[in-house]
Amino acid sequence: MADLSTSYMGIKLSSPILVGACALSKHIDHIKAAQEHGAGALVIKSLFEEQIQLERVELEARLNYGSTEFAEFSSQFPHLEHAGPKEHLYWVEQARKAVKMPLIASLNAVDAGSWVDWAKQLEGTGVDGIELNLFSLGTNVDEPAAEVEKRLFAIADAVLAKVKVPVSVKLSPHLTSVANVVHTLDQRGVKAFVLFNRFFQPDIDVDLASIVQRPHLSKPEEAMLPLRWMGLLSGRIKGDLVAATGIHNVPTIVKMLLAGATAVQVVSALYTHKVSYLQELTTGLKKWMDEKGHANLGAFRGKLSQHKLTDPTAYERAQYIKLLLGFD
Repeated sequence: MADLSTSYMGIKLSSPILVGACALSKHIDHIKAAQEHGAGALVIKSLFEEQIQLERVELEARLNYGSTEFAEFSSQFPHLEHAGPKEHLYWVEQARKAVKMPLIASLNAVDAGSWVDWAKQLEGTGVDGIELNLFSLGTNVDEPAAEVEKRLFAIADAVLAKVKVPVSVKLSPHLTSVANVVHTLDQRGVKAFVLFNRFFQPDIDVDLASIVQRPHLSKPEEAMLPLRWMGLLSGRIKGDLVAATGIHNVPTIVKMLLAGATAVQVVSALYTHKVSYLQELTTGLKKWMDEKGHANLGAFRGKLSQHKLTDPTAYERAQYIKLLLGFD
C-alpha cells in the first residue's frame, strides 16, 4: 500500500490532503470527521480583524442606543467592551483539544500591531503553524505595486520575528510578480506558500440594479492557475508549495503533486460531497500510486515541474501561443 506521509513546514503529516480554512471548522464534529476520514491537517477558519471591528462598532451602537435621550442610561449599566479575538482563540483551543492531527491557524488582520499580537495569541493555543492570509487586491490607483509588496514583506517580517511556530503565507494571484514575491518571502523565512487566495467576487442583480454578495464554490477548471505556479516554482524555493483552488478530485491532486506541490487544500469539494469525501480522495490517491508503482510521494512529486522538463517553456507563454494559433 502506498505511503501518503509527508512533511509540511517541518510538520509530519499522514497525507498531503489538507482541509483549507473555511466555515466547516466552526463545528468540532466536522473537525473530528476530517481526522477520521484521513485529512493530513486542517486549517482553522480565519480570524478576521475586519469582522471583529464591525462587531465592535455594532455592539457599541446597541449599548449606546437611547443614551442621548436619557442621560441616566450612561450610569445605569456596567461598562461593556467587545472581547476582540478571545472567542476565536477559545474556539481554536477547543479544536486543539478535540483532535491529534496537525492544526494550522489562519489570520487575516488589518493593523500592523494586530498581525503580530494576534499571531502570538494564536500560537499560544497550541496550533502547529500559522497561515497568514495576505489579502491584497491593490485597488489604490496611486499606490505603486512595489508599495503593496513592501507591505506584505513587512507583515511577514514582523510575525516571523515574534512567533516560533512555522509560518505559511496565502497569497493573492493579483500581484505584479508572483515569482518574485514568493522568492523574497522564502528568503525571509516563510516556510510555505498557499496558492492562491480565492476571493468571493461581487455580482450585480440586474432586476434590482444593486450590488449583491453571493458565496460561490470553486470549479475544477480553476485548478489550472495554481497548477502553473506549482510547476514554475517547484525546485526554485526552499519553502513548501500548496495548491488551494479547484481541488475537486484525485486526478487534480495527482497533477499538483507531479507539478511539485507538497500538499493541496480542499474546501469546495467538501461542501459539495461532505467531509467524508476526504476518504474517497485518500483512497483514490493511494490506488493511483499503487497502479503506477509509486511507494511514496517522493517517487513522483515534482516530476513534471519546469526545472525537470526538457522543454522549460511548457508552463510559459510560448505554449500559450502554440495553443492559440492551433485552435480552430
